Amino acid sequence: MATASNQCLDCSVRDTSLCGGADTDDLAALSAIGRRRTLGAGQVLTWAGDANLLCANVVAGILKVTAATANGREQIVGLLFAGDFVGQPFTDDSTVTVTALSESDLCIYPRERFERVLGKAPGLEHALLRWTMAALDNARERMLTLGQRGAQERIAGFLLDLVDRASPGGPSNVISIDVPISRGDMADFLGLTIETVSRQLTRLKGMGAVALPRGGRTILVQDRAILEALANLG
Repeated sequence: MATASNQCLDCSVRDTSLCGGADTDDLAALSAIGRRRTLGAGQVLTWAGDANLLCANVVAGILKVTAATANGREQIVGLLFAGDFVGQPFTDDSTVTVTALSESDLCIYPRERFERVLGKAPGLEHALLRWTMAALDNARERMLTLGQRGAQERIAGFLLDLVDRASPGGPSNVISIDVPISRGDMADFLGLTIETVSRQLTRLKGMGAVALPRGGRTILVQDRAILEALANLG
């Protein structure tokens, strides 16, 4: 029986990433084709339009997924965190650009070899299908957010998502989150203007939902219940 490397067995996202669907033999097969790679902030992993050569699991860090609009503008269409899967299996060319927002640790797999492992590993195939369906559900939720929710609802929901990423299942007391994108990028991501984002964050501060320390992108979430109510989740 093949065995996975100690690095795989001790990986911090072993149970939350795609590898969580792998049995001992499947994990060993992934271990055999995987290699760790660190990206610095601002470094691009894949470019839209280039040959699609790799897939990856995010071990640590945050990356953004961008696509070009009809007029050539870059639009953020997703954010990836530790435990997320990166890549487009069974696709010859990349349709999105993936860029590290912070120093990021990735486990990289050559795409074609990854596809061959999938073909022999039903558990991994099912895990990838679950991840794909979850990503589709998130995309539908974002379309609903942009189409039917107001500015305050959009920002509250965005902050809640960051809270859940920063402290999944954690306590409901004050949680510090580092927003990985600028106010301008947040505005684009949420379909708002930068002035609206700043105004709504100030209103949330006035409600006691958040605190906004001077400088940087840190936001302190002081009352999750307020954000949930505003995001129509309460």
